[in-house]
This record gives sequence, C-alpha cells and structure tokens, in this order.
Amino acid sequence: MGDTARTPSVLIVGTGFGGVGTAVELKRAGFHDFTILERAAEPGGVWRENTYPGAACDIPSPLYSFSYAPNPWWPQRFSPQPDIHAYLKRVIADFDLGPHIRYGREVTAATFDEGRWRVETAGGETFEADVFVPAVGQLSRPVLPDIAGRDSFEGVAFHSAHWNHDVDLSGKRVAVIGTGASAIQFVPPLQREAAQVTIFQRTAPYIMAKNDTRYARWQKRLFERLPATQLLGRLRIFLLAEYATYAMTRHPVLAKAFELRTAQLRRRHLKDPKLRRKVTPDYPLGCKRILFTNDYLPALAQPNVEVETGRIREITPRGVRTEDGVEHQADVIVYGTGFNATDFLGSMKVLGLDGRSLDDAWRGGARAYLGMTVPGFPNLFCVYGPNTNLGAGSIIYMIERQARYIRQAVEQLARPGVSYVDVLPEVEERYDREVQQRLGHSVWSSCTSWYRQADGRVSTNWPGLVTEYDRRTRVLDPADFRVVASS
Repeated sequence: MGDTARTPSVLIVGTGFGGVGTAVELKRAGFHDFTILERAAEPGGVWRENTYPGAACDIPSPLYSFSYAPNPWWPQRFSPQPDIHAYLKRVIADFDLGPHIRYGREVTAATFDEGRWRVETAGGETFEADVFVPAVGQLSRPVLPDIAGRDSFEGVAFHSAHWNHDVDLSGKRVAVIGTGASAIQFVPPLQREAAQVTIFQRTAPYIMAKNDTRYARWQKRLFERLPATQLLGRLRIFLLAEYATYAMTRHPVLAKAFELRTAQLRRRHLKDPKLRRKVTPDYPLGCKRILFTNDYLPALAQPNVEVETGRIREITPRGVRTEDGVEHQADVIVYGTGFNATDFLGSMKVLGLDGRSLDDAWRGGARAYLGMTVPGFPNLFCVYGPNTNLGAGSIIYMIERQARYIRQAVEQLARPGVSYVDVLPEVEERYDREVQQRLGHSVWSSCTSWYRQADGRVSTNWPGLVTEYDRRTRVLDPADFRVVASS
C-alpha cells in the first residue's frame, strides 16, 4: 500500500448544468485534474440543442441557476433558451473551465480496468481517469415515435429538439405530434405563422398559468447591489416547489387546489365546450408533468388550430392518417414527442468489474445509490441519474448536491493507498427498495407517463422533498462502500 496522498483524475461527460456543476465543485475544492468530454462543438446540453420557437425554462430563473453564481441580469422570471445558454457559457468562463473541455468527443464506451476507467470516443481516441462521471442527463436523447409509414412522408419532418430553422412555415399546413413540455411552447408561435396547425394529442396535459414578468432595469440593479433581494425570490419559489412536491408524494388531496386552478384556465380561454372536453385530463394532477404556459390554451382557440384526439394509424406521403381513416394533410410534421428519459447513459457501453455490463445491471430498470453510484462499477458517479428527477423544483439544486457528494468521493480517493470505492450491494438494494416503496404511494404511480416504466417501476423521480436529498447526500459515509487499496 502506498503511503502518500495523490490527486485523482476525473473524466466528466457533458457540458450541461450537470457536467459544469461537477467541474466547478471540483475546482473550488482544489481539484484541477479533470477533463470534460463534449460531443458537440460548444457547451450547453439541452439548452444548446433545443432552439425551437418559444423555448424557455418552466422553473423561474432565480432558482434555475447555481446558488454560487446568481445572475442579477436575467431578462425575466422565466428566461428563454438563449439567455440560459449564455448563462451556462458565462459560468464556464468565470470558473475558467474552458481549458478542461474537449469538444467534438462523443463517448461510446467506458471500461473499468485495473483501478482506472478507460473511455473511448467515436473518433477513436482513448482517455483514462480514476473517476468517471457521466453527466449526460435524462432529457438529451430525442425520441421519434414508432409510427407506421413515418419515413414515407414527402414533406419536411423533424423533432422539436432538432428544429429545422431553414424551413419557412408561413402559409404551411403543420402537423404537431405530441402535447408535452416542448409542444406547449412552440405551438403558439407556430399558430401565428402557419396557415393551419393540427395537433395530435394522445393525452391532455394539465396546464398552469406561467406567472412570468420581465425584470425592469431598476430590479436588475437592485439584484446586483443587494443580492439578498434576489435570494428572497429564490427562497419563495423554492418553498412553493417543496409544497407542490409534498402534495404529489404524500398528500394528493393538497393537489386539488392546483387542479381547480387548471379547470378555471380552461374555462377562461376555451369557450367551445367540445374543445374544452378534448383538452381536459382524465388522470390525477401531477401524474404526468405539469406544464406552465400563458399562450397555449389561447392558441388552441384560434380558427387555424385543430386538436385531434383520434389515435394515429400511420404517416402517409401527404400527412397523418388517424384510426377513423381520415387523412390530415400536412406540408410539415413536427414531432414534439419528448426524450428517452430512462436511457440514462445513452448509447454508451459501460463495463465494470469482471467485464459486467451496466446494461445488464439495469435490465429491470436503472437504479443507483442516491441516484449516482452502482455496485460493481467502482468510481463511477452519475449526475442526474436514476431517481433524481423532480416533479416540481429546480434540478440545479439536485445537481449541486450530487456534485458535492462526488467531490467527497474524490477526496476519499485522494487518501493514501486508496485505489477505488465500490458501493456495497446491500446498501444500494436497501436504498432502492425504500425509494420504490415510497414512489408506489406517489401520484407518479397512478398513470402511464415517461416517469414510469411499463412494469410500474418509476426510475426517474425522487420520492421526497429536495431538502431530504440535501440531507442524505451531505456527507459521504465510507461505510457504504468497499474501499479497495492500491497495489
């Protein structure tokens, strides 16, 4: 066993909030031997990729930002995509992360071998590090639906996450498939531009008003000179999100107030009772993602918009045919069909001890202790991994706690003679059993959604308040791990 401390090397995948947050935590703690691999030519994660019209965050910006990097110059409470992307790039610059980033490197495989991770890229390069941190997120891999004839369409078709800005939509007939968080943002600008918009809705979403406001110059100056004023706004949003989470996980009856509010919005904006019935959800509020918007429902009431609730039978060369045999002709199809949220590491092939595949370990559904680490895969820590998503609140809060925990793992590895740490199977098993039992009593287990697998397992969401997650990740307990000495 060695008797001197060492500096562990860390390899991070992704330059979204997860990867950047982890890198900043390491750097602030004095660890500088880290590399970030990014598949694209610039940073940003989902906020680089999603450039569709109306793209914005549905969490207020004072909370959707790092606690140590407040931004007094947000343009509005719910800031749009360009401003969030610019914020992330500014954090990278302020903490001098640029020299650590390698762009154009898409990770295809990672193998744990002789106490280190060997990571391979699509370009044939190999990187080695002591610690492997995949920070690719849950919402980075767009999903196209498996609909018959999808490739036969003769017009232009694209997913909202890969918006085709070269297409002039003015005067076009546009078919929108999906009514999720992206669609409710891009449909209103689409309605104002296109001749006809037909929205194919499988299930109606719950719509809440977006209490948005543009910040005046005096407010921004106040935030800059008296940061406590912005901090108070952050605290208010945080407490409201905790209340909403409490309603969804422990006392669903508390969600009735939110449900009544959504009904009021439908009555206010949709005077046609037939249309109103079409967009009224038939499942408990919170079971699927609650959507925040001020202009989606008014857009549905416009004469050039039609909501189609019949099931899609096929895509034809000229449009979309529903089960009733009607062909809805279209010049453009936009797929607002979301992301593969349960495919946590994308197409990466990850091999741990004894060549064990992470795909095999997760065959029944992804699982990880505290959403980060998996038995048999030493020194691997996911960011925004299994069961760390939120039904309400800011994922940035969760990312900061995960980064803190990963930094403590790196500190353990910096101790003399330590080669790797591997979470104990019984610790992970006990944790997963508790999480799934609690989720079974939550609203997320009451309907089919991207939160829930076909067998009923919820592998995406955290079952409690974020303050509980903060408490449980505050101190890494070495007793939870098998600590292996270096040879």
